[in-house]
Amino acid sequence: MTKILDGVAIAAAIKQEVAEEVRALAALGVRPGMAAVLVGNVAASEIYVRSKVQSCAELGIYSDLIKPPATVTTEEILALVASLNARDEIDGILIQLPLPTQVDTKALLDAVSPAKDVDGFHPVNAGRLMAGRTALAPCTPAGIIEILKRSGIPISGQHAVVVGRSDIVGKPAAMLLLHQNATVTICHSKTRDLGAIIRQADILVAAIGRAGFITPEMVRPGATIIDVGMNRITDRGEFDRLFAGDAKREATFSKRGSTLVGDVHPKAFELAGAYTPVPGGVGKLTIAMLMANTVRAAKMRRGL
Repeated sequence: MTKILDGVAIAAAIKQEVAEEVRALAALGVRPGMAAVLVGNVAASEIYVRSKVQSCAELGIYSDLIKPPATVTTEEILALVASLNARDEIDGILIQLPLPTQVDTKALLDAVSPAKDVDGFHPVNAGRLMAGRTALAPCTPAGIIEILKRSGIPISGQHAVVVGRSDIVGKPAAMLLLHQNATVTICHSKTRDLGAIIRQADILVAAIGRAGFITPEMVRPGATIIDVGMNRITDRGEFDRLFAGDAKREATFSKRGSTLVGDVHPKAFELAGAYTPVPGGVGKLTIAMLMANTVRAAKMRRGL
């Protein structure tokens, strides 16, 4: 029987553990703090940052939401980051992406102190992760490992195929799986005979950003599928390709005019031994791991 990996329950468990750590730090006179920088008025980003700030409040983490205008320059926001690096009550700095086109995103992310880089995007943390040293790892890949471990999915000795090579998900996910003794293959848009390689996977991580890209014939029966994709579809033809005959999805699509789907075709999950649903899977872990990283940064900065 196919096992659904419940990201909601796992995220809740991690948040509970973080709250306990926050209480333990409070007894030492330490309160972890996170600053979130949200530039402009992008609706999706505002919703996402609001949920992060709300999670901080729920867990007892101090948060500071800073909202520069959409017209901010690279120099102005670099000065802001420098001031956050200097603030001792701030342990984590989150720069919500995407940024306006006039802002040099790479320069900005590089300016964040590696010790406060709770997104795990800084080259120093990427290098530490590569070397297997203590580092703040990107939240989504770290969440993938937590899902596998807490669901009792073996990693050591398994063949993990990661579809997608982004610096945010694909590459760090592959490195974390490698550190757990998996044999790892990274695939991307230029990979030859992609389906044949994916069919070798004991653990499949789909992070290519294309709705329903991984089709049933690409999946080995019994494989564990981790679907990182979060794609909103509004086209009727695309909906029918992915969800024909799904009455529940049909009701949602008819009401809202859209629905969410991952990078894996829903029919492919029927072949899996275990899988993460979309929504309700990996996405729920990202904020939980951000909270965990903030507390970890607070400890590391104080040598605890």
